[in-house]
Amino acid sequence: MSDTAAVRPERDRPWVMRTYAGHSSAAASNALYRRNLDKGQTGLSVAFDLPTQTGYDPDHPLARGEVGKVGVPISHIGDMRALFDQIPLDRMNTSMTINATAMWLLAMYQVVAEEQALAEGRDPVEAVRALAGTTQNDIIKEYLSRGTYVFGPQPSLRLITDMVAYTVADIPKWNPINICSYHLQEAGATPVQEIAYAMCTAIAVLDAVRDSGQVPPERFGEVVARISFFVNAGVRFVEEMCKMRAFVQLWDDLTRERYGVQDAKQRRFRYGVQVNSLGLTEAQPENNVQRIVLEMLAVTLSKDARARAVQLPAWNEALGLPRPWDQQWSLRMQQVLAFESDLLEYDDLFAGSTVVEAKVASLVEGARAEIARVQDLGGAVPAVESGYMKSALVASHSLRRQRIETGEDVVVGVNRFETTEPNPLTADLDAAIQTVDRDVEAKAVAAVRAWREERDADVVGRDRAAAAVTALRADARAGVNLMAASLEAARAGVTTGEWAQALREEFGEFRAPTGVSGSVGVSDGGTDELRAVRDRVRRTADALGERLRVLVAKPGLDGHSNGAEQIAVRARDAGFEVVYQGIRLTPEQIVAAAVAEDVHLVGISILSGSHMELVPHIIDGLRAAGAGDVPVVVGGIIPESDARALQALGVAAVFTPKDFGLNDIMGEFVEIVRRSRGLDAEVAAPV
Repeated sequence: MSDTAAVRPERDRPWVMRTYAGHSSAAASNALYRRNLDKGQTGLSVAFDLPTQTGYDPDHPLARGEVGKVGVPISHIGDMRALFDQIPLDRMNTSMTINATAMWLLAMYQVVAEEQALAEGRDPVEAVRALAGTTQNDIIKEYLSRGTYVFGPQPSLRLITDMVAYTVADIPKWNPINICSYHLQEAGATPVQEIAYAMCTAIAVLDAVRDSGQVPPERFGEVVARISFFVNAGVRFVEEMCKMRAFVQLWDDLTRERYGVQDAKQRRFRYGVQVNSLGLTEAQPENNVQRIVLEMLAVTLSKDARARAVQLPAWNEALGLPRPWDQQWSLRMQQVLAFESDLLEYDDLFAGSTVVEAKVASLVEGARAEIARVQDLGGAVPAVESGYMKSALVASHSLRRQRIETGEDVVVGVNRFETTEPNPLTADLDAAIQTVDRDVEAKAVAAVRAWREERDADVVGRDRAAAAVTALRADARAGVNLMAASLEAARAGVTTGEWAQALREEFGEFRAPTGVSGSVGVSDGGTDELRAVRDRVRRTADALGERLRVLVAKPGLDGHSNGAEQIAVRARDAGFEVVYQGIRLTPEQIVAAAVAEDVHLVGISILSGSHMELVPHIIDGLRAAGAGDVPVVVGGIIPESDARALQALGVAAVFTPKDFGLNDIMGEFVEIVRRSRGLDAEVAAPV
C-alpha cells in the first residue's frame, strides 16, 4: 500500500458530548458525573429537580413528592459545593437546564468556582472569566410547554437581561441563555413553528438587552455571540437536518439586518441538541435505540449546521429513570459516530443538493411568515400573554395525535408491527430502570432545615443572610442589576426558596394561559370512533340527567402539560364538560375544584414520578370531603408495580404512554363513570 493511500483527511473536532443527568442528592449526582467523565463524556449537563427549578426549598408544601425525582435538589451553596466536588469548574463545560431560577444557580456556580480557585492558590477572578457553559434560561418556552416559570414575562426578561449584561462583562465564555425550541416540538410545534417561535424569543431577549442600556452599542456583537440555542431533533431526520440549515440562514439574516452585527463569527448559529424524548415509546422500547441514532444523524451529518453539543436520551426513558449503564450506552453511540466513522473528515455532504435547498427554502419562507405574525401581535411576550402561541401549539399537537391514532403517522411497535418477541431488556421491569430511594425527600428536608438552623444560630451568619435578602429585594425594586445581590446571597448561605420568595414578593407570580379553550381540537366531527364515544357520553348524560363533567388536573410542580392538554381537548370533543385549571396545583386545590364543580371523574396527570406521594393525598382528600365516590384515574410515566399499588388504593385506571388512543381513553372514562353511578356497562358499538 502506498504512503498516499494511507493518508486520511484531517478530522474536525467532535462536538461536546453530554449526558443529561442528576437525581437524588448532590453527592449521588457528583459520583455519577465523575463516572461519566471517566467514560469519555466531554461536558456536563445538569438536571435539577422541580423544586429547584421553580424556587422552592425541599420542605415547602408544593415540593412534596418532587424532591430529587427528575433531577438533583440544590437548596444552597453547600449543595452546589457537593455537586461539583473534585470537578474543576474553570476547566469544565457545564450546561444547566434551569430557567426561572437561572440567575440563582449561576451565582452559586460562580461562588463555587471562586472557592475552588482560592483553595488552590489561584486568582478567583481569572477562574470566573474562564468558566464555560450554558444556563438554559429561556422563560418564553416555559409558558408554552414545560411550565417551570415563576414570574411573569416582564420580570423574567429583566432577570435574563441582567444575566446577559453581567456575563458579557465578567464571564465572557458563558452562554447566559439557551433559546430552547426543544420543548416547543414536544408541545406540538411543527418545524416552522419551532423555528419561528425560537427566533421570536431571541428577538424579545436581544431587544430587551439592547433597550436596557446595560451593554454599550459597540459591544452588542458580543451579546449576539453568546446567544446559543437548544433544539429538538425528531426521527424525520432529513426534515430535521433541513430545519437546522434553515435556523442557520435565518439567524445570520436576523442578526445582520435587525442588530447590525457585521462580524460573521459573532453571527454564527451556535446550538446544542437533545434528541427527541417525546418519540421514545414504552412499547417495544428497544426500537428507541435506532430512533436515537437517526435523530443524532439529523444534527451531525451536515457540517454547515452541525451541533456544538449533543446529549442523547437513553432507550428506556419512556419507562422511567435511566441507569448509569443506559446512559453509557447513549454516550457510546456518540463516540462510535465521532471516532469510528469518517463523518468528521468531510465538508458538508449536502451542499448543492437541490432537494435540501428546496426544503430549506420552504421552511425559511414559512418561518418568516409566522415570525411576522407574532411580531404583528407585539412580539413573543404579547403572543404568550394573549394565548396565541400556546393555542397554536395545542392545536398542532392535537393534529399530530390524530395522525398517530388514524395510522397516517406510523409508530413502529405502537400503531403498527405490534407483534413482538419477549424482550429480555425488560424481563424484570423494576430492574430495567433506576429508582430513587424513598427517603431522599426526607433527607433533603432535614438537611435544608439543619442548614438554616446552623446558619441562623450564629448571629453574624443570620444577619448576613437577612441583609442579603433585604438587598436583593431593594435592588429588584430599584431596577438595579440583580447579579451582585444574588452573588452575595449565595455567599451568605441564603437558600433557593428564600432567594425566590424575595423576588416573588417584588415581582408577583404568573399563571400562563392553558391554550385548551382556544384549541380547534377535532374540527370536522372526528372519526367514526369519536362519534361513537360522543354518543355514549350523550346517552350516559341523559341517563344521569346532567352533562358529564371531568376534571383534568396536574398536581405538584410537574409542568409538562402536553398530555393533560390533549386529554382535555379530546374530552371536550367527546362531549364532556371539561374543567382544566393548568399546572402546579396542590392536592387540596384539586379536591376543592372536584367538589365545587361536582365532577363525575377526576383525571390526574403526573410525569415527574411523584404519583405515589400525591395521588393518595388526593384520594384521601376526596373521601374527607364526602366525594370518595368520584372515580380517579391517573396518567403518566408510571412503572407497572406502581400502577398496581395505585389501583389497590382505589384508582380506577392507570394510563401510560402505551395508551396512545385518545378515543379509547374517552371510552374508558364513560365506562368508569357509569360503574361509579350504578349504570350498566355499555359495549361500544362496532364502527
